[in-house]
Amino acid sequence: MRADGPVRVGVRCDADVRSGVGHLIRCVALVEELLARGVEVVFLSRLDDVGWASRQLSSRGLRIVPPASGAAYLVRQALELGLAAVVLDGYELDPDTGKALRESGVVVLDVLDGDFGRQEADLYLDQNLGAEHAPFDGPEGSVRLAGMQYALLREVVRENRPTAPRPTTEPAVFDIVAFFGGTDAHDAAPVVVPLLLQTGVAMQVRVVAGRSKLARQLAVLPTEAGQRIEVLEPTDDLPRLAAASDLVVCASGTSLWEMLCVGAPSAILAVTRNQEIGYQAVVTGEFAVGLGRLDQLCTDDTARVEAVRSLATLLRNPERRARLSDRGWALVDGRGRERVAEALLGVARPA
Repeated sequence: MRADGPVRVGVRCDADVRSGVGHLIRCVALVEELLARGVEVVFLSRLDDVGWASRQLSSRGLRIVPPASGAAYLVRQALELGLAAVVLDGYELDPDTGKALRESGVVVLDVLDGDFGRQEADLYLDQNLGAEHAPFDGPEGSVRLAGMQYALLREVVRENRPTAPRPTTEPAVFDIVAFFGGTDAHDAAPVVVPLLLQTGVAMQVRVVAGRSKLARQLAVLPTEAGQRIEVLEPTDDLPRLAAASDLVVCASGTSLWEMLCVGAPSAILAVTRNQEIGYQAVVTGEFAVGLGRLDQLCTDDTARVEAVRSLATLLRNPERRARLSDRGWALVDGRGRERVAEALLGVARPA
């Protein structure tokens, strides 16, 4: 279904080294779907020192406008831009933004994680596993889109989704992808990659380092015979690498849904408090193996020993990796953005 007449949608989200790029990336996935349906899109974003995030928008020819500060000024900006709807995604936005936009006649889609990022809105999107079962009380007439059927995934992920989960093997050298967000804002890679190496298993670890400091730390990690580390800059090739890998180790944020969609058996950790929502649900549901919280892995020797044991056991058990691949692939079908776009365009009308 295409939008009836010219509809212009604004996306209010930011990306920076501290907060990462997850909010922006899931919005990009929705925007790709909106563009395919003839919708005009404007990003109201601050992209501080994150070149890869900027390229996600510029490579798609998307318009970027510096956002006005404060709810009242953002409303004025939205009306001047002729926005019929605004997507809000961020935990640090003015909490009155959604209410002010709605009072001005602009439709609001709030992308949230549990109670993180909650605004007053017409539509609520919580793409976390099991979110549909959590209690929720929105404004009268509002619509809630909750659960994995609404996970927002970019086209590059959908293109690399296999037609069926691939069988796993027990290779002589494991191909492992490690990724902790576009900026690795909490320095997870130098903590987690050594745990992989401590398994003693022969492996090539492709690890994404969003900052030069992390790349330098990773480059000097000691390895055993048969182990090699390849440090990568943030790349759109990640879904392809993950789909072909023997194991992915990642944070339980936006990127996790991408890994499950392409059928990559995954071991995960919760890097931030808001990620604990998805982490607990995914581990309990046996869609991925849990390594714990990053703060535990930084300070607790017992937690590190247990994480190494979990990784070693998983690497030596192809049947379990195959089961994780099957379950993750079936859980995330890649069509969530279509369902969200349908809902948004069902209420948004030309301004």
